[in-house]
Amino acid sequence: MKATFPVSGMHCASCAVSVAGSLKEVPGVTDAGVNFATGKATVEYDEARASMEHLHKAVADAGYSVPMEHQHTGDLEVARRRALWASVLSAPVFVSSLIGPIGSIGPMFQAILATIVVLVFGASFHLTALTLLRRGRANMDTLVSLGTIAALGLSWFELFNGGDLYFEAASVITAFILLGRWAEAKSRGRASEAMTKLLSLAPKTAHRVVGDLVEEVSVDSLRIGDIVMVKPGEKIPMDGKIIQGTTTIDESMVTGESVPAHRVEGDEVIGGTVNIDGALRVSITKTSDQSLLAQIVKMVEDAQTKKAPIEKLADRISGVFVPIVIVLSVLVLIGMIVFGASIDAAVIRAVSILVIACPCALGLATPIAVLVGTGAGAERGVLVKDGTALEHASRVTRVFFDKTGTLTEGKPVVTDVLPFGSATKDDVLTKAMVVEGESEHPISIAIANAASALSVRSAPNVTAVPGEGIFGSVDGTDVAVGTESFLRSRGMSLPDLSSAFALRSEGKTVVFVGAKKECIGAIALRDEPRAGAIETIADLKKMGIAATMVTGDHADAARAIAKRVGIDDVVAEVKPGEKLQVVMKAQEKGEVVAFVGDGINDAPALSQADLGIAMGSGTDIAIEAGHVIVLSGGPTAVVDALRLTRATYKIIRQNLFWAFAYNIIGIPLAMLGFLTPMLAGGAMAFSSISVVLNALRLRKYGKQVASK
Repeated sequence: MKATFPVSGMHCASCAVSVAGSLKEVPGVTDAGVNFATGKATVEYDEARASMEHLHKAVADAGYSVPMEHQHTGDLEVARRRALWASVLSAPVFVSSLIGPIGSIGPMFQAILATIVVLVFGASFHLTALTLLRRGRANMDTLVSLGTIAALGLSWFELFNGGDLYFEAASVITAFILLGRWAEAKSRGRASEAMTKLLSLAPKTAHRVVGDLVEEVSVDSLRIGDIVMVKPGEKIPMDGKIIQGTTTIDESMVTGESVPAHRVEGDEVIGGTVNIDGALRVSITKTSDQSLLAQIVKMVEDAQTKKAPIEKLADRISGVFVPIVIVLSVLVLIGMIVFGASIDAAVIRAVSILVIACPCALGLATPIAVLVGTGAGAERGVLVKDGTALEHASRVTRVFFDKTGTLTEGKPVVTDVLPFGSATKDDVLTKAMVVEGESEHPISIAIANAASALSVRSAPNVTAVPGEGIFGSVDGTDVAVGTESFLRSRGMSLPDLSSAFALRSEGKTVVFVGAKKECIGAIALRDEPRAGAIETIADLKKMGIAATMVTGDHADAARAIAKRVGIDDVVAEVKPGEKLQVVMKAQEKGEVVAFVGDGINDAPALSQADLGIAMGSGTDIAIEAGHVIVLSGGPTAVVDALRLTRATYKIIRQNLFWAFAYNIIGIPLAMLGFLTPMLAGGAMAFSSISVVLNALRLRKYGKQVASK
């Protein structure tokens, strides 16, 4: 079983590592991961051996807690109060340390105020540090606790021995870090606003139609098959199908499309979208937990919880970083005393090292960027399901496109019917409809539309051979529709097909119709390129990414479509299982491959590709297999998805660079005595906030992508 729940009290990546380690020690837990940015733990466990009670106890044993629902606002208020009170009480201590006693604020009063700040408002640091110490672990709180307690204890000692006082260092460090955490918590709240907005889309009530009555009910009470009335201007309560009415619907918050969609009777509608100008009757087809909106939120939350490889590296570094810093601090302390420095000077330098080295920025660098990037994408119809997609997207060298439904509309129309021998056009269409009548394949639907005026009895049992054709039997007569090789494999003779082949050079797909033991005709269909397909290929070329079309269609027809959209490389006449081989061969040559598809037969290739991009208009299986889903369905969204994922990964690398650089520069400066504890505390807090603010730039980038 898999469970996800919030964890409160974490302040850095090493906190997350500690919680994950504690969870993994629970008998029955097979895997556990904790995301610092989202504040959530995801655990896979055996229900027979572990329970949620065991998991929550493991979190508590690590020094943290599982908050009650909706506790985030309360936690933020507590963080605000602690930060403000610590700042207010630290201010007179700091000022009096610079200019001397102010009124009654002498050394003793400084000591009292500083002690309150460190031990009362900074109590969470010390409690967490003690809990972890009992388990043989350490994190950022350990560094803060050791540093501030050392400075406070030394100052009390010197207060009674006439030495230098460092009460302002202990109190101001605590205040700085508390202010930094408050600002960080607010920023992280902004970073997760996308999910809050998506969840708020769902309306709370609906107008259910029961006979001649219309009653207002809770959306949660709706069941599959219920009929609801949706007035102009109202939100559609749940996913369903229009059974009466015509309208336009604003789907922008779900699909990212700014232009309202025209919807008529029989069309599917999405819960949470806005009905603009028509009164509708909608039959509910999915419950609230099955709705597209719920799936989007679940996918994005999963992506934000799963760790990208680069984030796992940062976590491992954070996990060993704290003990190394403590050892360095102790060595500097001992070394300075051995070489003749005063104890207070040695302690202050050791404190500076502990404070400057807090790895909060390092722990935030990756998860906060993933959080903001995936949220910005979700608002605009680009769903990143997996953190690894961010890394792979930054290195993609080639994009393979499935043709039908991806680069083309996927709604072919019959353009030509060629009868052979004594057959007529109606004979060809009638026989084709015998086996195609019950199929939902786009070619079958096109043939059905062309033969709508004919009265045809469908074969009761038909067999489809993916990528080849379909066959069945009516009154003892074998009928087959498909490629020429498919008919030949059914033992049917073929006449001169040159007239049919000529249509392929015009970019048309040609299927052949056979009855009894001979081919009686051919049907040509044309599938138009999707809007934006030409621009998509041009944009990919500008980005230095090669494009290849992969299709089961005949080579001539495929090359004609490819030429129209600007693709030079075509792999045609590929059977469904062979798409996977095409991807694997490219990977063997060193290509980093993205595959774009929408059909069931695309699922293996989507899974195998370094980056699988599933079109949201496609099948559930394809969407499940993809790493990135573009809900708007248009090919231009593929470029948007690549740009957004690349931008997110760029922010991750920037954050990690500055987080590492900050520590690489700051620790030596502190060891050499160029940083006071107060400066170190301020720099540490600023580094964490700067990482969050840098990640928040992705929200603006997402808007730019959406506006293109």
